[in-house]
Amino acid sequence: QVQLVESGGGLVQPGGSLRLSCVASGSAFRFNTMAWYRQAPGKERELVASITSGRITDYRDSVKGRFTISRDNALNTVYLQMNSLMPEDTAVYQCNSRNFFYPWGQGTQVTVSS
Repeated sequence: QVQLVESGGGLVQPGGSLRLSCVASGSAFRFNTMAWYRQAPGKERELVASITSGRITDYRDSVKGRFTISRDNALNTVYLQMNSLMPEDTAVYQCNSRNFFYPWGQGTQVTVSS
């Protein structure tokens, strides 16, 4: 059964850093463009960053220069390094492929607050 398990969230002060991890089950991971999404209370889910199987990356404008997406195909894991965090980054972060191949996981809560 394919599934995603996200981890690494928490409470951090503005300007702080967090590293999120997402482990996927199954053999399709290495072929998929993977992405991180986030959803803040009362808002739509939005795409944060994506990485192709060839490690080409893309970011939404608001996180460019602060977030870095990476992947380890041997571990079926995609990461999101988040630096210079701001209160507006507060959200539940989830990963999935760009074509939503996997059922959504629980996500991991990121709260940026002083």
